[in-house]
Amino acid sequence: MEPILVVMAAGMGSRYGGNKQLDKISDQGDIIMDFSLFDAYEAGFRRVCFIIKHDFEEIFKEHINPGAGRKYEVHYAFQELDDLPEGYTLPEGRTKPWGTGQAVLAARDIIDAPFAVINADDYYGKEGFKKIYTYLTTKADATHNCMVGFEVEKTLSEHGTVSRGICQASDGMLTDIVEHLKIAKEADGTITDTLPDGSSIVIPSDAPVSMNLWGFGLEYMDVLKKGFSEALEKILEKNPQKGEYYIQTPINKQIAEGSAVYEVLNSSDKWFGVTYKEDKPYVVAKFAELKANGTYPMNLWD
Repeated sequence: MEPILVVMAAGMGSRYGGNKQLDKISDQGDIIMDFSLFDAYEAGFRRVCFIIKHDFEEIFKEHINPGAGRKYEVHYAFQELDDLPEGYTLPEGRTKPWGTGQAVLAARDIIDAPFAVINADDYYGKEGFKKIYTYLTTKADATHNCMVGFEVEKTLSEHGTVSRGICQASDGMLTDIVEHLKIAKEADGTITDTLPDGSSIVIPSDAPVSMNLWGFGLEYMDVLKKGFSEALEKILEKNPQKGEYYIQTPINKQIAEGSAVYEVLNSSDKWFGVTYKEDKPYVVAKFAELKANGTYPMNLWD
């Protein structure tokens, strides 16, 4: 089967203050996700599954149907709080979603082929989609997966610190992802992370980071499903109201066990997104520029 693109669009931007996935960033009414869908289609993807919430299903479909919906075979999956493995129940008072791992699991009845996973509110550029599509159609299987790594300097915001997973690799294969929670670019151009004790460390500007552009063989769904049950045991014991299951959790375990490898596909493209409200004018200007210079057509889906 042809690869499927999985778009995680159920989250709300807490720092941004609203549903940024549907926030218009062009005079033509585009949202950031439209550009990723355009790039993925250009790279070869023809099937897409959006993971959303029921409470904005109608407005989401109203946006997709006249645009990307005319090009793609479109599927929807819904991230639900009570979508738990057999034998588990929703803790009383829990309102927080279970995380990116559970979000992707919501599409388990739809995903029937190697698949890519992206965030709805990130702009990745064209290179990553081309590389990941090629990987999914030539290499992905039960033990061979991949991720696209971006240079940390090209993923920052001018309006506050960001959290990034710095990737460690050996011979092009991922060995670890280390979370850095307060990365910023200093006045002299140095990139630093402020540690919990208040001290800071310097991060190389070209250090590869994960921006949740992953590629998996179909078999990873079984790994993700098994991992959720294991993670829930710890979550319900230690943090039943806010604990989360991340897509990276089984990845780290597979790497540690040597049961699968993850190839790092480096991209030189600049990532951008609206982490803070103050980022939006820059993003609007960048997309206007990309349309003006011909990188994208004025009307994406004509």
